[in-house]
Amino acid sequence: MLYFQSFTLDALALILRPQSLTDERRARMRARQIFQWVYQKGAVSWDEMTDLSKDLRSWLKENVAFYNINKKESKQSIDGTHKFLWELEDHKTIESVIIPANKEERITACISTQVGCAMGCKFCLTGVQGLSRNLKTYEIIAQVYELRKIAQVTNIVFMGMGEPLHNLENLITACQILLDPYSFGFSKRKVTVSTSGIVPAIEKLGKQISVSLAVSLNAVTDEKRSKIMPVNKKWNLALLLKACKDYSKCNRRITFEYVLLKDFNDSLEDAARLVKLVRGIPCKINLIPMNEHTGSVYKRPTEVAVRAFQKYLLDRHMTATVRISKGVEILAACGQLSSVSQKTCVK
Repeated sequence: MLYFQSFTLDALALILRPQSLTDERRARMRARQIFQWVYQKGAVSWDEMTDLSKDLRSWLKENVAFYNINKKESKQSIDGTHKFLWELEDHKTIESVIIPANKEERITACISTQVGCAMGCKFCLTGVQGLSRNLKTYEIIAQVYELRKIAQVTNIVFMGMGEPLHNLENLITACQILLDPYSFGFSKRKVTVSTSGIVPAIEKLGKQISVSLAVSLNAVTDEKRSKIMPVNKKWNLALLLKACKDYSKCNRRITFEYVLLKDFNDSLEDAARLVKLVRGIPCKINLIPMNEHTGSVYKRPTEVAVRAFQKYLLDRHMTATVRISKGVEILAACGQLSSVSQKTCVK
């Protein structure tokens, strides 16, 4: 059985064409109708699609199923952040989050791409549990589909559990579905892929689809970055920044995420190196004070240190924001997502 949420519009049209449809044009028209029924009208069965022939609906019922992700638990923070624990077919679990903006009419959905994560970043709870498996396209899309029932999601960030670029094929297919005007219709500016720095995959992503890119930088020397992010031992800062510069030429400016760790990377000397490091790359810096959890030895810096770091960047005409961490008390903030099914997360 095939799951509908696995298909881009083109792929759906391809499998529809032999089913009593005489040409490619009609198949694409039917595919567009089906996309609109499911993603825009919320249809949950083929019988609802009354403008399709009975024969086609019958074939679809026998061959294509709707994937329904199982909500196992949800928690809501006092700031409006809403975290969800989903159970998959194999009983593994993932988390995703709805994050409301403070003043703007923006609601962000933070989406997972893997069960766990193999990257082992020392400040991230997801990395403590290791990687179980990649999510399929339909498991990625199902998160968005369900969250859109709860809130008018305006932005998608692949910053949940996992390294999105380790699951590149399914990620790209999911992005194609998200951007399709006959499905969710998100703007490419409203879909952001975050990576720890998988250089070859950054290059492939830029060639195959246009979305926003966020890169977890987090240190300004190879020695420090390798200490907290093992990926740097394979693709160092020089290789990573070259890939970012190339990506920015064909897409839009890069967001560099910089998790501030107390007495590790939060000095003004670090800020000075950061300015030199990203010079020549159209970018903005998103400063993220460490969200503490039991899986890390690192601590959150003082507010004074955070603001001094930001001021140093601003004074040098860089765009630098400080992320306001939301959902901290329910472990829904950046670096705090995990699977309760993974024992390593609940020691």
